Amino acid sequence: MIQIQVPARICFYGDHQDYLGLPVIAGAIDRYINITARPNAEAKFILKLLDLGDETFIALDDGLKNVQPGDFFRSAMAVLKQEGFSYRQGYTIEISGNIPVNAGLSSSSALLVAWIRFLVAINGKLDETSDFQVGRWAYEAEVVFFDSPGGLMDQYTIAQRGLIYIDTESGKSERLVGNMGQLLVAESGLAKKTLEVLKNASVFAQNAVEAVKRNHPGFVLKESVLGDYEKYLESVPHEFRDHWYAAIHNYQITLEAKKELQKELPDLQKLGDLMNRHQKILEEQIQNTPVEMVRMMEAARRAGALGAKTIGSGGGGCMVAMVTGDVKEKVRKAFLDAGAKAVYEVEITA
Repeated sequence: MIQIQVPARICFYGDHQDYLGLPVIAGAIDRYINITARPNAEAKFILKLLDLGDETFIALDDGLKNVQPGDFFRSAMAVLKQEGFSYRQGYTIEISGNIPVNAGLSSSSALLVAWIRFLVAINGKLDETSDFQVGRWAYEAEVVFFDSPGGLMDQYTIAQRGLIYIDTESGKSERLVGNMGQLLVAESGLAKKTLEVLKNASVFAQNAVEAVKRNHPGFVLKESVLGDYEKYLESVPHEFRDHWYAAIHNYQITLEAKKELQKELPDLQKLGDLMNRHQKILEEQIQNTPVEMVRMMEAARRAGALGAKTIGSGGGGCMVAMVTGDVKEKVRKAFLDAGAKAVYEVEITA
């Protein structure tokens, strides 16, 4: 029997930056996808999706030639097959978890990472496969394989766990020793609009940066400072200026947060302020936050939350709030009174 457990993730700083090659700070949390697999006498993988009450199968001799969009089981098999993996033994696989679906905690990437770990395990290559490589394969199977919008943050964070700073251009990560204090996740009850939000945000941001580079060929986004927003503003068409602002300012917020989280005892108030500044840009420049969620986060801050932001691409889903023990229950109640469907404490897991 093979048992695998894979966490959800939260992006704390750097949302909508990874498709620009800019860094993010994200952490794996203690909500999980679980896989239990037992060999069977049939030439197929039988997938029992317990939480959905559904069952499907994949024949071991499936050619993996016409993989449908969103079929990450087969895309992962195809990616690993190109790396020399093979599928000769059938398994009956039970899949369950407590990560809310379509809510911003990256349940789909968690399932994909768990599936890849299973495929690696049945090929006897667990010991020689790094967490970094698992994240890379998951990114290829979820994004590259389908030519989808999006970056590598979800897959790399989930595969490597802990609180990490990821250089999304290279995929290299740095573990951060600080902590984010106590964390509450609130489910808004509003479904995310991932592909729509990502496509619009990534196109507008990339257009803004390319406009600057056309007029100033020496400009390098990763070397930018806050003053570059005004310095190059005239080069950016009006319809892309909000995303130009977001690119420059969110990058600096992420760098500030990194410095604080490199300390063993970071200033939680400062981290909360940076989170709130980041969220304000998500609301006003990237415009990915429904008004209902804005009201919920405002209520949480009034109740004492140090910081609050949306999780994931936006358009709905979950929120995270940084709290201290003396206000945790007040913030929980404020979220619920403002319309949140569920609120629970989470911890970053290594």
